[in-house]
Amino acid sequence: MYSYLANMRATREVLERHGLATKHRLGQNFLVNDDVIGKIVRLADLPEDAVVLEVGPGIGTLSVALLDTAARVVAVEADRELEAVLAETCVPSGRFDLKMGDALKVIPDGLGCEPTAFVSNLPYQVAATLILGVFQQLPSVRRAVVMVQAEVADRICAAPGSKTYGAYTAKLALYGKVTGRFEVGPGNFMPPPHVNSAVVRIDRAPLEGAPSGTPAVIDAAFAQRRKTIRNSMAASGYGKDLLDSAFERAGISPTCRAETLSVEDFVRLAVMLDEQ
Repeated sequence: MYSYLANMRATREVLERHGLATKHRLGQNFLVNDDVIGKIVRLADLPEDAVVLEVGPGIGTLSVALLDTAARVVAVEADRELEAVLAETCVPSGRFDLKMGDALKVIPDGLGCEPTAFVSNLPYQVAATLILGVFQQLPSVRRAVVMVQAEVADRICAAPGSKTYGAYTAKLALYGKVTGRFEVGPGNFMPPPHVNSAVVRIDRAPLEGAPSGTPAVIDAAFAQRRKTIRNSMAASGYGKDLLDSAFERAGISPTCRAETLSVEDFVRLAVMLDEQ
């Protein structure tokens, strides 16, 4: 057993003992399958000295399993009513630090540490923003293993030329590489969500030589997706003469569309724009 809380009976008992119910506005769907918890833990493959950042611990279902393998878990929870629950299920370990508040505001300055891993069953409405933010703002994080909506996982894992490949995919690829994925159906949660889920592992693998302005170049390229990359970037304020010179030097056709370019192409284009 990875987590004694990863079943319906234990989850209901904890919630009832504290007089609580799930809150859809906070994206609360509690994981109740210990096999899924085990797959997350094995995919994370944490060293004994790992300091894990967890966002949205809920009642501590995944936290309990992480505390068995990591040196410390730093969790950020938005629902104040769950503070007492976590004080019961996780805090007694002595290696669980709870930060109450909005993770988008707490990260990075309010953590009080430098986590080495990011392992979470994330609130779906902020999942994509949090994942990119962690890789951008917390260079100490070497790996993320995160549960997200399957649609978000598709964007994270998308290849150039596919329908799901976009600015988000390319920007995340500046910092990390997808190294694992598995699907999780609605029946593994209480209550069951109306969407399919997936767990994705991303290992930090920063692209060498990417200028700081590369994310802005990517955003401009995708700003008007139906247009050519030249017209889309020109509409975002880049001079056409500057673009034409950069495209030629980067070996990129100005009539292509952004979704056909790899992240390496965007880095090369950003370098050429930077040099002019």
